[in-house]
Amino acid sequence: MSQAQAAKAPHSDVQLDFKLMANAIRMLSMDAIKNANSGHTGMPMGMADIATVLYSKYLRFDPKNPTWANRDRLIVSNGHGSMLPYSIAYLTGNAKITLDEIKNFRQLGSHTPGHPEVDFDAGIETTTGPLGQGISNSVGFAIAERVLNEKYGDDCDHFTYVFTGDGCLMEGVSHEACSLAGHLKLNKIIAFYDDNNVTIDGTIDLAFTENVQERFKAYGWDIQEIDGHNHDAIAQAIENAQASDKPSLIACKTKIGYGAPNFESQPKAHGAITGDDEIAATRQALGWSHAPFEIPDDILNMWRSLGTDAPTDAPSYDINISKLEAITADLKKTFADERPNKATRQTSGACLEKLLPAINMMIGGSADLTGSNNTKVSASKFISAGNYDGNYVNYGVREHGMAAIMNGMALHGGIIPYAGTFLQFADYSRPAIRLAALMEQRVIHVMTHDSIGLGEDGPTHQPVEHVSALRAIPNCYVYRPCDGIETAECWELAIKSKNAPSVMALTRQGIPTLREDDPVNKSSLGAYILEDCEGDDPEVTLFASGSEVHLAMEAAEQLGEGVRVVSVPCMDLFWEQDGEYIQSLLCNDSIKIGIEAGIRQSWDRMIGGHSTFIGMDSFGASAPAEELFKHFGITADAIIEAVNNKLNKN
Repeated sequence: MSQAQAAKAPHSDVQLDFKLMANAIRMLSMDAIKNANSGHTGMPMGMADIATVLYSKYLRFDPKNPTWANRDRLIVSNGHGSMLPYSIAYLTGNAKITLDEIKNFRQLGSHTPGHPEVDFDAGIETTTGPLGQGISNSVGFAIAERVLNEKYGDDCDHFTYVFTGDGCLMEGVSHEACSLAGHLKLNKIIAFYDDNNVTIDGTIDLAFTENVQERFKAYGWDIQEIDGHNHDAIAQAIENAQASDKPSLIACKTKIGYGAPNFESQPKAHGAITGDDEIAATRQALGWSHAPFEIPDDILNMWRSLGTDAPTDAPSYDINISKLEAITADLKKTFADERPNKATRQTSGACLEKLLPAINMMIGGSADLTGSNNTKVSASKFISAGNYDGNYVNYGVREHGMAAIMNGMALHGGIIPYAGTFLQFADYSRPAIRLAALMEQRVIHVMTHDSIGLGEDGPTHQPVEHVSALRAIPNCYVYRPCDGIETAECWELAIKSKNAPSVMALTRQGIPTLREDDPVNKSSLGAYILEDCEGDDPEVTLFASGSEVHLAMEAAEQLGEGVRVVSVPCMDLFWEQDGEYIQSLLCNDSIKIGIEAGIRQSWDRMIGGHSTFIGMDSFGASAPAEELFKHFGITADAIIEAVNNKLNKN
């Protein structure tokens, strides 16, 4: 039996009483929700027994060192039940979740928000609330654990436990992720399904009559069904799951709002139980005579006796990116010397050829578009069932699941996840991309075929609103490089960006090399002068990104003096520069033209609402790319005409 599978025991000879310990969770949760006058009481009360057995006998954690790298992870996917992990954090002696924090549940500035927000110091492994995300994250946690186990051995050998409910299992993303988990035989995932037969609208059969157990069995999971309030059954199920060679789903028959006489097993138990009469009746039914927020010393001592001392020499799963800048410099020189006329998806692939061997904890993948996304390189090695000594995941056609799984990898630590799909399918991934931004996680999305430039596949596959829509997500950096040199710079920035996700919007069509070799990462400015005019005050400034920058350069050459070209590889970074730099490019007296093969939204802040924008205001069409750019008026001639109209030369 491995270190991770070893059964736990309390630190001292404290005699544990699971019933009393579970009731402490129930009452502390009820008291906090009553105090806040909002929240979700049903899940913490219904799953308290499962949590008690798990923490008391099996979950490996150190309350004094909650960030211990080799801890077991518990992910609360049904995040509306946030008072369950908060209650346990306080009961086990977590320094960050004090009784005052419990009393400040859902209040501004507290460490106990309405839904769990990732906080490793508080024992919160991921941000949940949007249902389905947590259980999907767990697949990423489990992949990371197995991959790192190949490197660290017993120093990375632990379980990922998940609390999940009917809502999570209805959401499509959970199907995508759990299907892949079964395919990869990720046997270190153990999910507790809160099978309580209740949703907000009523009993589960209103909308959900599928056989969940048979569905997960078809995925390749090990299945058990137990009474979720029977402590012996819970313990036996965990031990069975730990011994399985498959991911495990334990269907726990529970009573939502357990102990509340008039709410138990009722849909109304899902939300806040705050009525004085029902709370008093619940205290009486559970035999709990203590005042609100009062946990008797004997029960508190039971909880405080739990946990494992983390080894003093426990490693952290560090990522070494010390060679990154040298690789970027080498790539830039190569692109500058060779002047390729290639798609940025191709120059991105060339970057990965150099990056992957040097940063060996980059885990790549693609949503069944490997050859199109150029995410697999010569150093890539497939991860497969039972064989985790690799760095590339075939995600299949599971864009949303892929994005959520990558979030889990990043959250686990020790991994830089990247993976590809078409930019059009960012809509499928968007909820997980948003959560990566909210959680401040380094996740890199390689999104190719970034405009009408993909041509014949037509408007269903041509992203027009997607770049602007992604720019709208706070703390999400959208990179749209204009050539191989900018592509290398953007990869460097994405890898360095430890606290935010990145989206690489890359072309299908070939575009010329515009930049010269330069030791400065100009893309880090977000926007910069690519071609300047004589004097300090340009008469016209052409702002462009990606595949349209070369059109701006062609137009500027024909327009002659007084025209400046600004490349905008990352608008998000530009707005982070100091005011003087921003103003030096915006030049209020200059005529400003924005050029991007997408919609105008996100450009008005840069060019002004009354300036001209050369781009899209409709969906695309099916035709060769060069015809589409002419058809929609995204050409050098169109730029020249727009400038001359502004200068009253037409």
